[in-house]
Amino acid sequence: MTKGKILITGTLLLCLVFNSMGQGCSDAGFCTMGAMKPDQTYNKKVKLKLRSIEVSYYRGETTLTPVVYVANLDATVGIGENMAFQFKLPYQWVTGNFDNTAGMGDISLSLTRKFIDGEKFDISGTVGGKIPSNKADLESSGEKHPLSEGACLPMYYQVSLGSYDLVAGASAISSKWLFATGIQMALTANNNTFSWNDWLPPVYPSESYVKKYALATKLKRGTDIMFRVERNFRFTRYSFNVGLLSICRITHDQIIDKTTNEYYKVDGTTGWAITALAGFNYNFNINNGVKLSYGYKLTDREVNPDGLTRHQVMTLGYLFRF
Repeated sequence: MTKGKILITGTLLLCLVFNSMGQGCSDAGFCTMGAMKPDQTYNKKVKLKLRSIEVSYYRGETTLTPVVYVANLDATVGIGENMAFQFKLPYQWVTGNFDNTAGMGDISLSLTRKFIDGEKFDISGTVGGKIPSNKADLESSGEKHPLSEGACLPMYYQVSLGSYDLVAGASAISSKWLFATGIQMALTANNNTFSWNDWLPPVYPSESYVKKYALATKLKRGTDIMFRVERNFRFTRYSFNVGLLSICRITHDQIIDKTTNEYYKVDGTTGWAITALAGFNYNFNINNGVKLSYGYKLTDREVNPDGLTRHQVMTLGYLFRF
């Protein structure tokens, strides 16, 4: 393919990404950790660089008015020939009808080991976790609605999930296919205390809109299991990938009942969230490359107290290997 055709293809993909009204991955970020991440490099002819830094920009439109932006630093350091340590540090800001928030997001740490380095496929495993940057208890500044000052914001506006999480997973990858699975368990609850009563008129003019935000009072998120299947089309300098990402919440989210001060299971919080994904990766050389990706949600859980569901997801990244 000529350079001109490559540029045209890339431009079309950009248009698709920026204009798509799909929905993206609704998990807490573990689908991009270690062996579970999409569009992994696979080349048996060239010795891969085991150290890399990826800087990416994410924009996601939620199911309500908040729009979420994330600038993410993703660093990987090789340990020997078959092991790598990954560190992800996001900075997140949210704009919406209630308020604007900004701050450091949850830190992800993981260790990945390649157990089988075959001629036709590799098998790897990952263990890791997520460290909260705060307790998911950011309060309204009162800038947009003065009477709301000091009221806890819904989870859509929080830059952290507020819990320590345990993550593990594995993948099998070949030149054409990637199969991955993983599990994420929240080990602690957050400290969110968002209440409809704090935002009802005259604080915010629309009662119906306020009640669209799910309560997440000291939320204990349920356990997620992830399955990813991806088909890659690899060429000398660029690659395409399409796939499905399925996340099943196998246990209910739980929140505190303020009248009894006891936890109860929230109906509608279990089940599948299935996303169709596509991406484009162009390598300028062995050290430098750019990535584009987008997702379209096919199914979702009925209730999402964690505020992770998105209408539209777009990610643009630059990768440097050394």
